[in-house]
Amino acid sequence: MRFTSILIVAFRALRRNKLRSVLTALGIIIGVGSVITIVSLGNGATAIVEAQVASLGQNILTVFPGSVNQGGARTGAGGASTLTAEDALAIRAEVEHIEGVSPEINNRAQVIANGLNWNTSIRGESPDYAFIRSWPITQGAMFSEADVASLSTVAVIGKTVADALFPNENPVGQSMRVRNLSFKIVGVLGTKGFSPNGQQDQDDVVIIPYSSLQSRLARQAGINGILIAVDRSENIERTQLAVTDLLTQRRQGRDPDFTVRNQVELAQLQNDSTSTLRQFVLIIAAVSLLVGGIGVMNIMLVSVTERTREIGIRLAIGAHGADVLKQFLVEAVLLSSLGGLLGVLGGMGASEIMHRVKGWPVEISGLWIGGAFAFSALVGIAFGFFPAWKAAKLDPIEALRFE
Repeated sequence: MRFTSILIVAFRALRRNKLRSVLTALGIIIGVGSVITIVSLGNGATAIVEAQVASLGQNILTVFPGSVNQGGARTGAGGASTLTAEDALAIRAEVEHIEGVSPEINNRAQVIANGLNWNTSIRGESPDYAFIRSWPITQGAMFSEADVASLSTVAVIGKTVADALFPNENPVGQSMRVRNLSFKIVGVLGTKGFSPNGQQDQDDVVIIPYSSLQSRLARQAGINGILIAVDRSENIERTQLAVTDLLTQRRQGRDPDFTVRNQVELAQLQNDSTSTLRQFVLIIAAVSLLVGGIGVMNIMLVSVTERTREIGIRLAIGAHGADVLKQFLVEAVLLSSLGGLLGVLGGMGASEIMHRVKGWPVEISGLWIGGAFAFSALVGIAFGFFPAWKAAKLDPIEALRFE
């Protein structure tokens, strides 16, 4: 019996009971759709993490404040305020393979200039900041180490701030007020755009010397972190260990109140937060496919029972058991494959809806689409073989007597 004939008969058999076929394939549709949706969202989240890490610059180490004990209560990560600018200066002076270091202080304030005002992020950094972040300055220049040493009121502003306060003007050389201080604008950063997750405008920023922010505006002793550029990627791990050792020594036996992370670790930490959820949903999807496979087996067994006389007639007029086995196996594979196709389309549709409605990033993988579809066909083979084998083993005489 030719394959095309087998396929035509299989289509007719499934079309004869449309509702039953759809309900049977529903488990496979849900399972495959869930896999495609979760993988698409997971790939999108991973791409965001990679883009976020890449936007920091190349070969970066970041020192974060750690946890401290206050009256028996631990503050949690970031609660310590014991990182200092002196720590950053010591790293620059004593650790090898370092190309740039920037102590970081974060603040927020209303800035006023040219009769306009704007609420923006104020970042205290060193002159190395633009180099570390691979952030070009399109107008003017970065402030200098002399500006840091003298607590100068100079600033480099992002494109969003420049457009908000100085529309159609060159901001370089002009002044703006931050709280009660007047800052001279010495440079304008190139456009970085929104962060990969779309939640932060990276150009909405004012960069000033960390010493000026620390002493003149924030009036705080500690800093919020340290950004470090390493000369080559192969030196990152040894430099990370050297920075950790140096900061530990500077604490003179106190418990570490800092954490040193590299880009790979930062990416891993963020990916881990989505990995568990992704695995959980994939397990649910696998269970759904299993249930769908059992449904296929069940309906094929029912179909064998309903078509016993038909099988008997085929065998009586010369069909072989292998022909009957192929017929029912093709029907099972066709049913599960159609379920897989609908599941793929449903998963792609659900991913696109989430992207449009929620703004969640999605990245649909052709490999996963092909894999999910192939797996649904394998489900048909695995769960359809027994009913097909049972049909092929029917005795023609007994089958013809079946009522």
